[in-house]
Amino acid sequence: MTQDTAPALASVPHRIENPELIPAQRYYDPHFFELEKEHLWPHVWQMACRLEEIPNTGDYVEYTILDKSVIIVNTKAGVKAFHNACRHRGVKLVESPGNCGKKGFICPFHGWRWDEHGECTFVFGKEIFNPDLLDQDEIGLAPCRVETWAGCAFINFDDDASSLLESLGPVAETLNARNVDKLKMEWWYGTILPVNWKLAMEAFMEGYHVMRTHPQLHDLAPMSAYGQDVGSMPKRNLDSKQMVATMADFYARLSSGMAGMVHETEVAVMDKLRDMDVPEDPMAALGAFIAKAQEEITRDGLARGAPMFDIPSVNKSHPFHDVEFMFPHFFLLPSFAAMSSYRIRPISPESCKFEIWSLVLRPEGEEYDTPKAPTMLDYDSKEFPEIPMQDYSNLPRQQEGLHAGGFDYMRLSREQEGMISNYQRLIDGYIAGLNTETLTKAQNVVNSGYNAPVLDIGF
Repeated sequence: MTQDTAPALASVPHRIENPELIPAQRYYDPHFFELEKEHLWPHVWQMACRLEEIPNTGDYVEYTILDKSVIIVNTKAGVKAFHNACRHRGVKLVESPGNCGKKGFICPFHGWRWDEHGECTFVFGKEIFNPDLLDQDEIGLAPCRVETWAGCAFINFDDDASSLLESLGPVAETLNARNVDKLKMEWWYGTILPVNWKLAMEAFMEGYHVMRTHPQLHDLAPMSAYGQDVGSMPKRNLDSKQMVATMADFYARLSSGMAGMVHETEVAVMDKLRDMDVPEDPMAALGAFIAKAQEEITRDGLARGAPMFDIPSVNKSHPFHDVEFMFPHFFLLPSFAAMSSYRIRPISPESCKFEIWSLVLRPEGEEYDTPKAPTMLDYDSKEFPEIPMQDYSNLPRQQEGLHAGGFDYMRLSREQEGMISNYQRLIDGYIAGLNTETLTKAQNVVNSGYNAPVLDIGF
């Protein structure tokens, strides 16, 4: 049913009236932050954990978002989620990963216990309680909605929200074709950024910043998307061999700077192709190199026993973006077969937690010391890979600049920075309380990729 959205949207403070202008207050106003806390986060699907974190029956982790805490547990009946509170007096039951297979969940205050399915198995001195208070339906752990996709568990506090796959829309099929559910962690970093969560995300929604922020990539890229003539045009007068060498160098630098975006095994394959025969035309040479790289990376992965897909055919049947966004806070960054991944969570109006994964298609059964938790670093740590380290250097300065005075709006390129406008306008829809059908349709549009233009999200 079509909803008349205008009256509801009119009540949203600092709402987006022009899709190319984003009010600055949205990034620091405490009231706007509280509205997100009340109307957005309780109703959206959130990536709560990678399933690798809970590989065995009884394994559990805690997922937190603002003041909410959820236990994600692997049970014999599949992944379940419970609100992280004792049903007696509300004490948090877990604060770190563990396994409840032998002892269950034990309240540290009075010793009440629950099994992996959330059923209460022990109440100390139960005879002192009115029996009506101990009905199993009432004292079992309160369930939280959970669904799985892409090797991850997602939670939603809203039982009336659309399903996870309905909310994701077409992006799920695009990434499923790339065996996204089979990706494995190589490393996992985290930091606390002194910036609003939306500001942190927006650095990864457009490539316009690459020239200045990541000059090592811009200087190596044989193609430039920006300049006097916006569009994919050769950046330098390169011959065919130089074009191939530059592209191989670009991928190698992308790998060292971001890992999962181009894995070292993929770089090794491309290094062997540097002297391949290519057409004399530089653009044709570039196309021949990339096509051959896709074929050889596929062949190499299969030979190593990795759960590979056919990269060339999937790229044709399921075109992808270098950055794929899943509203409200999850990113996957594909290139060949490996991926990077981001998750951003708000802490306060001007701070957030930012996590990065390097993900790879690893042979089943191959021994690997899978990370159990993120390696937490200061946001300005030199231990971060090159690319996020450069991005993190800008973001705190941007947050400070919003308070400097005289700045009212983000001014967006309609063609290159539209992804920022699209998801921000969807936030307005949640704050306005638009109906589920309207929001789901909008999210299907918003879950688009890097450098997306301003799109019609339906309101």
